[in-house]
Amino acid sequence: MNILSIKDVAKIGREKPLFTGVTFGLNEGDKAALIGRNGTGKSTLLSVIAGVLTPDEGNVVINKESGVSYLPQNPVFNKEDTIRSHIFKSETPALLKIRKYMEACALMETDHCEKTEKLFAEAGAEMDRAELWNYESRISSVLTTLGIDNLDKKMGELSGGMVKKVSLAQVLVEDTKLLLLDEPTNHLDISTITFLQDYLAETKRSVLMVTHDRYFLDAVCNHIYELNRNKVKLYVGNYSAYLEKKEIESEIEENTERRIESVLRFERDWLLRGPCARGTKAKARIQHDMALINREKFHDPEGFSFHVEGRRLGGKILEIKNISKSFKDAAGEKKVINDFSYTFSRGDKIGIFGNNGSGKSTLLNLITGRLVPDSGTVSAGENTAIAYYEQNPQFKNQDMTVLEYVKEAAEVMKTADGTELSAALFLEQFGFEGRIQHSPLLSLSGGERKRLFLVRLLLSNPNFLILDEPTNDFDIFTMNVLERFLMDFKGCLLVVSHDRYFMDKVSDSLFIMEEDGSISGYAGKCSEYIEYKKQLDSEKEAQKKLLRAEKAASAVQTASASAPAPAKKKRSFKEQKEFESLEEEIALLEEKMTALESEMSGTDYEKVRIAGEEYKKTEELLAGKYERWEVLAELE
Repeated sequence: MNILSIKDVAKIGREKPLFTGVTFGLNEGDKAALIGRNGTGKSTLLSVIAGVLTPDEGNVVINKESGVSYLPQNPVFNKEDTIRSHIFKSETPALLKIRKYMEACALMETDHCEKTEKLFAEAGAEMDRAELWNYESRISSVLTTLGIDNLDKKMGELSGGMVKKVSLAQVLVEDTKLLLLDEPTNHLDISTITFLQDYLAETKRSVLMVTHDRYFLDAVCNHIYELNRNKVKLYVGNYSAYLEKKEIESEIEENTERRIESVLRFERDWLLRGPCARGTKAKARIQHDMALINREKFHDPEGFSFHVEGRRLGGKILEIKNISKSFKDAAGEKKVINDFSYTFSRGDKIGIFGNNGSGKSTLLNLITGRLVPDSGTVSAGENTAIAYYEQNPQFKNQDMTVLEYVKEAAEVMKTADGTELSAALFLEQFGFEGRIQHSPLLSLSGGERKRLFLVRLLLSNPNFLILDEPTNDFDIFTMNVLERFLMDFKGCLLVVSHDRYFMDKVSDSLFIMEEDGSISGYAGKCSEYIEYKKQLDSEKEAQKKLLRAEKAASAVQTASASAPAPAKKKRSFKEQKEFESLEEEIALLEEKMTALESEMSGTDYEKVRIAGEEYKKTEELLAGKYERWEVLAELE
C-alpha cells in the first residue's frame, strides 16, 4: 500500500532554492533516510512532508488511512504539562477516543443525567470496539523501556535527553503508519539508540528520517535519498550500499570530467587555429563548447582532509587523583563520580561511555575546572593546551561576524605538511560558505553556533582536546572531515558521543561510567564494548535461571530430608499419577517461562506487556506446582 506521495515539491531558502522538483514516494514498510550536507534542506523537506511548512511548489499526499507521526529535532512542549498530558495531546484517532471517554467520565461526576449517561455509554462502546482499555499501559511500557517511570512529572523539569525520550515515546505509541523522524538519536544515550534501532528495524510502519548516525542508517534503512544540488536522488539499499554506489558514481563522474576537459583542449586548439566561424556548423560547434564550459562541474563533498602541525606535549600531560563528586536531589545525595584516578599518556584517545545522567559531562567539567571536586585533584602539565568543546557554547560579543570570531583564534591554520589554510577556507569546510561568513553571531541557529565554536577550537591548535557531544549538529560529510582530523591528531583526546560510528573511528579505549559512580576502563572500541555488555547481560540472565533451578531443587531436597522415614505414607494410585503429572507440568512451565523471557526482550510493546503478565501468572502457577510436588514427594 502506498503511504506517501511527493510530486514536484520545491522550497526557496534565504538566498536560493533549497530543493526543486522533488518527487518520490514510500510504500508500507519502507525504511528511508534523507542525507545531505547541512543547509541543503533535509529538515525543511521533512517539515514540508509533515505539514508544518507549506511547499512553494508541488504537493504532498499522505494516505488518509495511514496517519503520520512527526518527531522534530527540537520537540515543542508546554513546561507545565505533565508527561502524561503531553503524550495525550496527540490528535490520533485512538487518543481522540480516549479523550472523549475521559471527558464523559468527568461529566458523569458533575452532571449525572440521561444525556451524560448516553455519552458515557457511547464513549465506552468506542473504547471497546477499538480495544483501547490497555492503551495507557502500553504507553507506560514504552516509557519504562526508555527509563521514564513518573508520568506525573512536569515537562519543564526534564533534561534535554529526557524531553527527547518522551517525545520519541509519543510518536512510537501513536496509531499511525508513517513515522517522520528528524535526528531521532540526538541527545539519546547508546542503550536507547540501540532500542530504537531494533524497534524501527522490526516495525511494519513506514519510516522517513534524517540522521547522521551511520550504524543506525545501516541497520534500519533500505532506501537512501540524497539531497544534493537541489535535487533528491534514490539509492536502494542501506548506508553501506549507498557508499559503494557513490564510489562507482564518483569514478564515472571523474572519468567524464577528464574526457570533457580533453575535448575542450582539442576544441580550444581548433579555435586558436582560426577556422571560419561564420558558417552554421562552426557556430553550432562553438555553442556546444560553451555549454561544456558552463556545465555543472563534478565536486566531491568528502574530499577535504587536514591535520595540524601540533603543539609539543610535555612529560606531564594531565593527572587525575582520587576525585569524587556528589549532588543532592529530591531523593537525597547521589555520588556521581567516586574516587577516580587516571594519568594521561601521549596519544591517548579515550571515549566516555554511559547512559544519560551517569556523569559524563560532570567528569569533563571536573577535568576542565568548571566544577570543583568534593575530594581529589586534577593537575595539567605546563605544556598542555586544553580546548574544551561544550554542548551549549556562549558568545560574549554576538555582534561580531562569523569570520571575525574565528580570526580571533588564528588568521591561518598551518597543517603538518606546511600548507597554510586561511580562516575563511577552513570555515567553508565546515559548512560556512559565502555570505554567512560575514553574518553576525546573533543571526546563527543553535546548530551553526556549535559548529562555529568547534572551528574556532581547532584553529587554536590545542594538544589536548575534550569534546562533549561534538556531532549532534553535523552532517555526515562534515563529520568525515572532523573524524579524519581526530584520527591524525597527535595530542590527547577525551570525547563524549552517542554516535557509535564516530566513537569507533576516533577512540581506542573507553571510560565506563558505572551506576555506583565508579569509572572502569575498557581497552577496545565502542561497538566491541556494546557486544561485550550484551554477552555479560546474557550470562547474568542465564545465571539467574540457574539459581532459580537450584533454589527449586534445594527446596525439594529440603522437603525430602526433613520428613522422617518412619512417618512416610504411601501415595495412593491417584496421588502417584498426580506426582508423575506434576513433574511433566513443571518441566513444561519452566520451558514456557524461558520462552516468555525471550518475548519480554522484544520491541513490540503490546507483546512485551502481554508476555510480562503471562510470565507473572506462570511464575505463580509454577510456585503452586512446586509446593504440591514437595508435599507428594514426602510420600512413598
